[in-house]
Amino acid sequence: MVAQNTAYSKANTHHNGEMTLSRRKFVSTAVAGASVASQAAGGPAKRFVQVRGKQLVAPDGHVLKLRGINLGNWLEPEGYMFLFEGGPQSPREIEAFINELIGPADAETFWKAYRNAYITSADIRFIQSCGFNSVRIPLHWKFFVERGNGFELLDPVIAWCREAGLWVILDMHCAPGGQTGANIDDSWGYPWLYESAKDQELLANIWARIGQHYRDEPIILGYDLLNEPIPHFPQLKKYNADLEPIYKRVTRAIRTVDPSHIVILGGAQWDSNFDVFGPPFDSNLLYQLHKYWMPPTHDSIKAYLEFRDRYNVPIWLGESGENTDEWVQKFVQTLEENDIGWCFWPYKKMEKSSCVVSVLKPSHWDEIVALAKMPSGTGNSEKRIAGRLSVEQSRAALNDLLANIRIEKCRVNPGYIKALGLTVH
Repeated sequence: MVAQNTAYSKANTHHNGEMTLSRRKFVSTAVAGASVASQAAGGPAKRFVQVRGKQLVAPDGHVLKLRGINLGNWLEPEGYMFLFEGGPQSPREIEAFINELIGPADAETFWKAYRNAYITSADIRFIQSCGFNSVRIPLHWKFFVERGNGFELLDPVIAWCREAGLWVILDMHCAPGGQTGANIDDSWGYPWLYESAKDQELLANIWARIGQHYRDEPIILGYDLLNEPIPHFPQLKKYNADLEPIYKRVTRAIRTVDPSHIVILGGAQWDSNFDVFGPPFDSNLLYQLHKYWMPPTHDSIKAYLEFRDRYNVPIWLGESGENTDEWVQKFVQTLEENDIGWCFWPYKKMEKSSCVVSVLKPSHWDEIVALAKMPSGTGNSEKRIAGRLSVEQSRAALNDLLANIRIEKCRVNPGYIKALGLTVH
């Protein structure tokens, strides 16, 4: 968003621990799950979603139109989803703030519980019941380095999606060094990925590791190599020429271990600029656009339709939303009239209704938000200590947050779900 295989029983145990302190679908979720199972004994291409001209084709041969939702704020927390506007925004900034509230030791326990509670089997079942047929999962690179627990976190969710028949797109939202230099990539305020050969090598190695781990998992539709690379800032457009070479390098690394999954490429300038692309360099590519805060009309997507026709490739809307229900409804209509699958943003965030479900504010949250907006840094520690809650109140607030992020306590937003053309449960 722009500023923006573990057994099922074991997976349930892993993700349910607590801490103290239908509109028509071109391929239904039932068909999706059945097709994966029925094709498991076939050749590699028959087991996976594949690109065929301008279409995505499911393992059972049906044309697949994606109707998805992004599981944002799970592995890459964003400040605005906690109402921290004017305060910490990136994952590292939010993590530092939680350290300040309850101390590093308790914060480590909090984040483990948070990641186990934010997305559970109940969330996946609810998403499927609404009529979605896919999810996009934003990732942070730090979970997939040596000794990282990324697969421990992902495997249960992928198992639940397999059972529910939801296709999965894995999205590198936070890449080594940073691909945007903004809050959404958890970088140091500059897209160092394009300046660092070491970070580019690490990115390729991480994707190869992910590809090796999931090469035989048909419910995974594809790998979204970089989320919203290179902002629109004039000083950063010099990196546009570096983007496709990096995509080619990462794709080569994936193909050494995984010949079957789709590779997904987003344009420059927040996934909006397809001028950076030449002819397709792989036979199984999906091109991704993101569109926010523009007229929800044919003119807004015309350039992408022309790109699709020029190269005979599929295109997909990987993010949109953060708008009124009326706007969402109109844009979905435009997308479907032009045969573009979609994945809106986000599934869950605090209070606001521009999402599938809303997290209710915990106790003392207004005081926490007020502290978050104060000038940060240890040079301001005297003022911040004077203005903060007690440690006990902070612990109580974060324990409330852990309870409130569970789907059972969230508020369903029927207007948003209906705007997507889906079913409210």
